[in-house]
Amino acid sequence: MVRDDGKRNFALRETDGTESSVFSGNTPRQAALKAARRLEPASSEDAADRIELRLREKGTDKVHIYEGWAWEEEAPSDKPDWMPDEITEANVAKQGIEHLEE
Repeated sequence: MVRDDGKRNFALRETDGTESSVFSGNTPRQAALKAARRLEPASSEDAADRIELRLREKGTDKVHIYEGWAWEEEAPSDKPDWMPDEITEANVAKQGIEHLEE
């Protein structure tokens, strides 16, 4: 379901089918990146654990499946005053789409 501002809502599905959080974005990848930033960050991108993220697009039967990981990185030197010295970065890789049979 597309909102008036063009964004779509995606519910994060657990393995048991429950939906714990909702992320919005113009694309499924944008919502997946938001979800990945909430993962426990590793010390570097190479050391980060890959976690499966399943995002159901609200109003449809589509479940977008991503592999996500997060890591901590030093903030850029031109960062604003409110930004901490260590920030969480994240990345995702699309694994596919499933359709629910409910």
